[in-house]
Amino acid sequence: MAKVISAAEAVELMHDGMTLGVSGFGAFASPDTILDAMGKSFREKGTPKALTIVSGVAPGDFIEDGCGLSKIKDDGIIDTLIASHLRMSPAIGRACSENKIAAYTMPLGLYGQLMAAIGSHRPGIITHVGLNTYADPRQEGCRINDRAKEQGREIVQLIQIDGKDYLFYKSFKVDACILHASFADEDGNISAENEPLKSDLLELAAAVHNNGGTVIVEVNEIVKAGSLDPRHVLIHKSYVDYVVRAEKQDNIALKYFPEMIGDIRMPDGQGVAPLPMSYKKVIARRAAMELKPGMLVNLGIGIPASVANVANEEGLSRQLTLSLETGVYGGVPLDGPLFGAAVNPDSISRSADMFVTYDGGGLDLTVLGCAEIDPAGSVNVSKFSGRCVGPGGFVNISQNTPHVCFAFSFTSGKADIGIEDGKLVIRRDGSGVKFKKALEQVTFSGQYAMETHQQVTFITERAVFEIIDGKLTLTEIAPGVDLERDVLGKMEFMPEIAADLREMDARLFRPEIMGLGK
Repeated sequence: MAKVISAAEAVELMHDGMTLGVSGFGAFASPDTILDAMGKSFREKGTPKALTIVSGVAPGDFIEDGCGLSKIKDDGIIDTLIASHLRMSPAIGRACSENKIAAYTMPLGLYGQLMAAIGSHRPGIITHVGLNTYADPRQEGCRINDRAKEQGREIVQLIQIDGKDYLFYKSFKVDACILHASFADEDGNISAENEPLKSDLLELAAAVHNNGGTVIVEVNEIVKAGSLDPRHVLIHKSYVDYVVRAEKQDNIALKYFPEMIGDIRMPDGQGVAPLPMSYKKVIARRAAMELKPGMLVNLGIGIPASVANVANEEGLSRQLTLSLETGVYGGVPLDGPLFGAAVNPDSISRSADMFVTYDGGGLDLTVLGCAEIDPAGSVNVSKFSGRCVGPGGFVNISQNTPHVCFAFSFTSGKADIGIEDGKLVIRRDGSGVKFKKALEQVTFSGQYAMETHQQVTFITERAVFEIIDGKLTLTEIAPGVDLERDVLGKMEFMPEIAADLREMDARLFRPEIMGLGK
């Protein structure tokens, strides 16, 4: 039977130098009450310190003093971070970029699978995911900054089976974990029934408990033993050592959203606002033109997530299934701190289960972001402009989907780009170049895509490219755009130009509904 303790008592169970698993996908499922107590203890007593934190999408809400790991941002608390995505907490992202924290990032789909492997005492995970990217030991072996390289820790090995290359992600011990869920009963059974996602809570609990560690679960409420619906119990009491009742937190993702968990259903077309007309909407619209009835589609964060708004506005949402790496099928995915959840979902599975679908090629299409592109169509989203970011689910999704669309603005930095009279008007362009001769880090390999026969499309507000015969090829250009000045002049290399180069669809640049759902 789990013991109910305070957050301060939970912190007393943590020792300096331990490896601590922390739940959360962005702002969701973040154990903020315990993290608050950890930060307070360190500032008052100097402990816990020198921790190795293990997480998926390390919790945070993009706010400097917001939720998640921002609560333990003081120098000295975290020594090493092993996660898939690092920058939802701005302070932690900076610390990794500045080499204050040794940072390792693995593809998100491997995180849940690896926790399950640790829990079942397997030596690790063998997979093709990550080959020819930064995760491959022939490149960086998941080490995303210099301090990680100096540590010399080996996260992943290159192996061969029957003459084919694979990556072996190695198991390691996790001493304790802190999780957040909806309810615990008096015996310690844990329900996530009010959570918009289940993430990797069960896998992390198993990895810790089955190796003699300590499982601590923070919950919103503690209820009478036997009163939980067994269909909603995600973690059985046999896994749980301690329960902490959460204090009220100013964290939007820990609030109750009935429309995200099926308690209510919003009318079609409601619950998600249409996008205002802008060049970013042009990008999302052009990506939405790749949607077809019956498809299973994944959307990434940022502009790609806006494709859901367009699909909703155009009446496409009911004709196909949008999905997220958190385990959410159907509905209209959300963006920002609420990325990972959806309004009116069809079902909510565990993240590790979703990646079985993704890794197995179950998607028809994905729309992802992009920070840098090279002449072969390789992409970097994980480390650029001096920032350590991590890939999230990007590597699993991009390597295993037959049609990959990258949707992003053509340049970076402050810009003034408008839509006037059905044309794109670039009044002031962004100063940052995204089309590079060489990438700072490879998160998607154009060569690997060619070998696996993927269709790859790059969509921006002013131009569309495809990988054709292993080369980045310009296929569409926006009305009002000058090819030399606005496209080729903003690239570090000369792309191939299709013989049938055409204008982007005129409907993209008009405020009216495009009629994609007809």
